[in-house]
Amino acid sequence: MESMKYKCLILDHDDTVFDSTKSIHYPAFLETLSQLRSGQKPISYEAFTHHCHTYGFQDLCDRIYAFTNEEMKIEYKIWKSYTQSRLPLPFEGWKYILNEHLKQGGYVVVISHSESSEIKRDYLTHFQFEPHLIYGWELGEAFRKPETYPLEDAFIKLHLSTHECLVIDDMQLGLQMAQKLDVNFAWAAWSHLKNGIIVEKENPSILYFESIDGLRDYLEY
Repeated sequence: MESMKYKCLILDHDDTVFDSTKSIHYPAFLETLSQLRSGQKPISYEAFTHHCHTYGFQDLCDRIYAFTNEEMKIEYKIWKSYTQSRLPLPFEGWKYILNEHLKQGGYVVVISHSESSEIKRDYLTHFQFEPHLIYGWELGEAFRKPETYPLEDAFIKLHLSTHECLVIDDMQLGLQMAQKLDVNFAWAAWSHLKNGIIVEKENPSILYFESIDGLRDYLEY
């Protein structure tokens, strides 16, 4: 492991490793709105991805649509039906990076707002391995990013220090989580460039990659 830049890659799932929002999460939310807010104009894909990138999906439900607890149960049921029945595709290039990382003895941790059951399925289907640890939506809001619980728990279980890890995420919430513990962070900008989402790249302490090839070159795989 001594030759690796990072012992552990801490990965977001949707729009970072898997191209899933356009095919799964956005259509699921449109169906939710058709049932719960049928009188309103549906949110555009660009607005949906921008809000989730900047503030998170929970904020969209709470602040923009003010879903009640009962409505959130309906939203979850619809979303779960989509995530269970549709298999997302990974962005090209990830399989090579992950295989090389594992060959060198590295760890793979997933911290996501998808659920662990689907994350495990997607990795087994496309990469033929399970991440060492998965922290998913099912943990509850108090334990999801931007809260630091997933990072702190992974550090303990895998005996890692902060400088041995790289968080790779397309969401502001991932950046906020990493910054709270001073963990290296890389923007996964490849999925958002086409949506016109601008992410911070002026800060020299934050890595920024417009392509997975660029990330691979940086990791020297």
